[in-house]
Amino acid sequence: MRAQVDRDSGLFCVVDGAGKPVEQVNAFLRAVATRGLSALTVRAYAFDLVAVYRWLGVTGLMLDELTQADLLDFVAHERRRGAQPASINRRLTACRMLHSFWYPRGLPTAQGTSMPAPYYRGQGRERRLGLHLLRKPRSLALRVKQPKKLVAPLPAEQVRQFLQGLRRYRDLAIVHLMLLCGLRSREVIFLKLGDVSVLETSVRVFGKGSKERVVPLAQLASISIQQYFKHERPSPCASDFLFVCLQGKRRGLGMTPAGLRSVFRSHRKSCALRNANPHRFRHTFGTDMARGGVSLSVLQKLMGHSCAEQTLQYINLSLADVADAFRAAAAQIQKRYDLEPPDVATQDRTTGTSAGISGNPAGTP
Repeated sequence: MRAQVDRDSGLFCVVDGAGKPVEQVNAFLRAVATRGLSALTVRAYAFDLVAVYRWLGVTGLMLDELTQADLLDFVAHERRRGAQPASINRRLTACRMLHSFWYPRGLPTAQGTSMPAPYYRGQGRERRLGLHLLRKPRSLALRVKQPKKLVAPLPAEQVRQFLQGLRRYRDLAIVHLMLLCGLRSREVIFLKLGDVSVLETSVRVFGKGSKERVVPLAQLASISIQQYFKHERPSPCASDFLFVCLQGKRRGLGMTPAGLRSVFRSHRKSCALRNANPHRFRHTFGTDMARGGVSLSVLQKLMGHSCAEQTLQYINLSLADVADAFRAAAAQIQKRYDLEPPDVATQDRTTGTSAGISGNPAGTP
């Protein structure tokens, strides 16, 4: 069982061990593509359903036989394989969507099912204003608890070290667009020539779900792009992508996601930086904008998040930032109340000695 690209449609499909298409899955994938979802979404569904069907092959179950209790067995199976909670939850969602695609009544419950408990607010009216009746708690879908992981931004020294190791204006422009403009890696490599306006200092970006946004073009990014056009980009070039391959058989053709990963991988090895990946540079941009006082709504627009919760989870102020803010506020409080350090405040003004914490009080033998 594996996922591969269908030559006729260009979309991902699922085939069994003999190379025969699994039509039960592929019909669902075609429906997802017909709804207008991106090719990356179809690809994600395909790989997640491959994991589901491999588990079905081990257990001998069929899709129409699944119950809620069986999904709990699937969770245990994935945990034994070492899958991360986020991956398990994504595969659970894909499995439920495929099941409801063929069997709209949904997964039946069975003995041994453990479902998340809804938050119980009691009967009656809403407590704060009392204007409407409380709805009956709805049942929740089975999910695995995901630990909240904070992605730390790159330290300034590592950013400088990585940038100093770049030897091409193209690579420098790519990193600048991530670090100074907050673009995702796929947003960068799919930029077209007409998407970047040096005169208007703006970049038109097509993000997740083909959502369009316009972000300001940082001055350094603009300069590196112009230097890339002047010295490195092949001329003439048949591709209308902004960033193209500079050597080899693909010279003049648009960069691929694998090519971009290879660029970052080689520079990480040369600089001995393990965590300098495209996502980390974008996260550093978000953190730097927050440190600079950019409001949440503005940062949400810059990063292309659909809701403010995404932006809040994305930003992680370091412990050093928290400590600096605390010290600044503590100094203001100390100044407001005319507070002095203990060795001055407890000074014996008659003898000129002070009471230490570990020493004897002043004036005592």
